[in-house]
Amino acid sequence: MNKYYSITELTREFGVSTRTLRFYEDEGLIHPERRGRTRLFRAADRRLIMEILRGRRIGFSIAEIREIVQIYKEPPGEMGQLKLLMKKVDEKRDDLRQKRKDIEETLLELDNVEEACLTRLAEIGVGT
Repeated sequence: MNKYYSITELTREFGVSTRTLRFYEDEGLIHPERRGRTRLFRAADRRLIMEILRGRRIGFSIAEIREIVQIYKEPPGEMGQLKLLMKKVDEKRDDLRQKRKDIEETLLELDNVEEACLTRLAEIGVGT
């Protein structure tokens, strides 16, 4: 027997709004069945929503997620999807490492500015 999930069940399970799921549908990422105005989600849709949300949590854009999902549906299939995903993960990791380096440099510069201010305040006789 095919198990279907309602939009309400999935919004509660994943802690997202109905608007979010409709957005993913509008973007072509998920394709629930329609019975009148009712959306019925299959187990495959549920798994896909889980993966979309995971992708969003680690910083992938909707376009990147769409690319990863689409490559699974066409040759080279899962192998191509996994290779693309690994490439995207490496790119995201490199981006985050660069951001971390930039943040560390900015924090160091802020420390230097603060120290210069404290030194100058001491020179002009103002206590902190």
